[in-house]
Amino acid sequence: MAKKKSNASLWIMLAAIVAIAVLIFLLPSCGDGMERTTRVAVGQQAPDFTVEMTDSTHVTLSDLRGRVVLLNFWATWCPPCRSELQRVQSGIVDRFAGRPFVFLPVSREEERGTVEEFLRRNGHAFPSGLDPERTVYALYATNYIPRNFLIDREGRIAGSYIGYTPEEFGELVRAIENELNKP
Repeated sequence: MAKKKSNASLWIMLAAIVAIAVLIFLLPSCGDGMERTTRVAVGQQAPDFTVEMTDSTHVTLSDLRGRVVLLNFWATWCPPCRSELQRVQSGIVDRFAGRPFVFLPVSREEERGTVEEFLRRNGHAFPSGLDPERTVYALYATNYIPRNFLIDREGRIAGSYIGYTPEEFGELVRAIENELNKP
């Protein structure tokens, strides 16, 4: 009887090891898996779209040609998005004010009231695009936020950034500065 119980335990452990190995194999690594969810590549023309903003205006990406655009996908429920947005006003919007630059945040899968309340409650003075059906986001990616796409003056993707860390935010600011300094 003890031998049968021992064999059963061995089979259970073996099955658990196989299941873990399969999960590790199927789950993408952080960087690679996230990159595979990006639908546009650096150098490609940025997909055009029109988005309604929380201030009731409409922004069409192609109308922004001639300016560097930071397209930012975010959501109110996303902790890294909230951390990133806390730095955006002074670190990006104010820093590049008066230059040919546009910060274009787009809230993914949320209703106007939720987004407006979040912006008001957190003291964000900039309007945000509304993408409740995820149609704009789907042009650029399949998963993960925050997502930033740096778009050059000709409307091409100049950079793609996934997630938020203070170091990555610094890289993003430098990338915007580099794009603005190009002739």
